[in-house]
Amino acid sequence: MSLFIHNTFAPSNSNKVFMKRPLLFILISLIFSSLAAQQKENANIFSNTAEQLTSSDKKLTIGGYGEVHFNQPMNKGVKENGTLDLHRLVLFVGYNFSEKTQFISEIEFEYAKELWVEQAYLQHKLNKYINLKAGLILVPMGIINEFHEPVTFNGVERPIIDNKVAPSTWREIGAGISGTIEQASLKYQFYVMGGLNGFDTKGTFTGSGGLREGRQKGSKAYVSSPAFAARVEYYGINNLNLGLSGYVGKSQSKLYNKLNTDIATDVRKADSSAVGIVMIGADARYNRRGLELRGQLYHTFISNTDEYNKFTRTGAKNNDLGKEISGFYAEAGYDLFTLTQIENYGLIPFFRYEFYNMHSATDAITTSNPAYKNTILTAGLTFKLNKNAAFKTDMQYIKTAANQTWMKTLNMGIAVMF
Repeated sequence: MSLFIHNTFAPSNSNKVFMKRPLLFILISLIFSSLAAQQKENANIFSNTAEQLTSSDKKLTIGGYGEVHFNQPMNKGVKENGTLDLHRLVLFVGYNFSEKTQFISEIEFEYAKELWVEQAYLQHKLNKYINLKAGLILVPMGIINEFHEPVTFNGVERPIIDNKVAPSTWREIGAGISGTIEQASLKYQFYVMGGLNGFDTKGTFTGSGGLREGRQKGSKAYVSSPAFAARVEYYGINNLNLGLSGYVGKSQSKLYNKLNTDIATDVRKADSSAVGIVMIGADARYNRRGLELRGQLYHTFISNTDEYNKFTRTGAKNNDLGKEISGFYAEAGYDLFTLTQIENYGLIPFFRYEFYNMHSATDAITTSNPAYKNTILTAGLTFKLNKNAAFKTDMQYIKTAANQTWMKTLNMGIAVMF
């Protein structure tokens, strides 16, 4: 048991991994080296909808967002139906009990039929540096998981790595602290949370789906061990925001419930149903005079996958959860209306390059699947009627390493936030 815990929180050969992936090492190194720069003019601080509601001087505050999508595959030689979808309709409701104590909730309808609670937490400000927070909280990984309102990003659909690599919208019940240290130009968050569900009556993690199906979403979530999540943002450089996120935990398993620890075979069985997870994220956002640049990188280390894949096999076939999962994107856009006298509107052509690999590394019993290695190109246009309403369109191209043919989809949508 002690050996498994060691592997969970200190993945073996991690130094070799960083040497093999210089992009990850360089990007994280740049973020830390940038912390030494103390240029505080025009600081770029981002606040999501929940933070804006808690800063209101009203008792009851209401907000929300919505998006409608049209997706039409356009592959040569194949006739396919398009999809029309009321993808999301969300209501934010916040209540300020006092200047120091607030409650925030986010209720979401998806696909015009599914109802979910995405946030529901109580916050208390101890002082200007520290907020206590407890309830159903967004895991602070990357940009999109916390800033997922559709007018805050280009493209009809969210970046794919925020579905495949980081399982957005990712939220769990937990507690912790958050705050801003203005003297250091830092925002921070640190939480203890419920972990991802790796095994209930069957395994939930797979090679193609990664960790996404393990989200418990605060719905009768069970806990066999806690998880820890943290994020730090630095905004002390002109027009630039840099973020570093981390998640560490062991997946949850119902086999630990009422486990007799004196029976070694039962303990080994339970241990085989869980994996250790260490996820690292780095991101950057730059905005200046109409130029919009952003990039994001995730890398996930998963231990005990050999035992997990054998234990959660289907028939005679082992499961194929990867030992490492990685992904990144880089995006550039420019608001053309900044070159004119037109005010309030925005016209932003953009281009985004994405790459992810669900089998960035595999264990000894798993063969790397080239179908899990994907490149995505997205080019489109965002027309903002104002900062809270927009029409969107883009063309998205996806290619796997197993099939060198580009699959393309035309996407159109509307986005609102209030």
